[in-house]
Amino acid sequence: MITLQSDRLVFRNWQESDRPLFHLINSDERVMEFFPFRRSRAEADAKMDEFVADINRDGFGWTAAVLKATGDPIGFIGLAHADHLEPHLPKEAIQIGWRLAPQFWNKGYATEGARAWLRSGFEQLHLPEILSYAVWNNKPSIAVMQRIGMHPDPDADFDHPQAPAGKPDFERITVYRLTCGQWTKEKRP
Repeated sequence: MITLQSDRLVFRNWQESDRPLFHLINSDERVMEFFPFRRSRAEADAKMDEFVADINRDGFGWTAAVLKATGDPIGFIGLAHADHLEPHLPKEAIQIGWRLAPQFWNKGYATEGARAWLRSGFEQLHLPEILSYAVWNNKPSIAVMQRIGMHPDPDADFDHPQAPAGKPDFERITVYRLTCGQWTKEKRP
């Protein structure tokens, strides 16, 4: 796995001891407000196992974000393949994303971690572009996208193919992008 850290965070693969936190961030009503599902403990465990396998295969993924000061996991931040949304997003697209437990919100961790992953994506992985997406009304995630220098791409917005019928708040997806050239020019800390 890519070795990565920021001022206050370390990013690592998931460990068995992380399972309760992983279940929390996949089942908590506040964390999952913009998702039409909540995961049971068994579903969360299976998803964490997928994340571990992805990280082992690719060297990056939805990694555990851990506080340097305490060693406590706070959620995940990372880069991952967005191929599950083809044809809406290009098959080779790499996305950046985050999901933190509520007690770690509003402390700048998502922005700090996302900036570290952007730097790694462009400088270590030599990606030409990184994108992010969220449900149109997910203002907290969109604010992070804007703070890390990503740009909206309204022409790429789409209706999520797996949105539940009769739940329009989960349908429209807004897409943000950042190219390596833009990142280099703007060089965010």
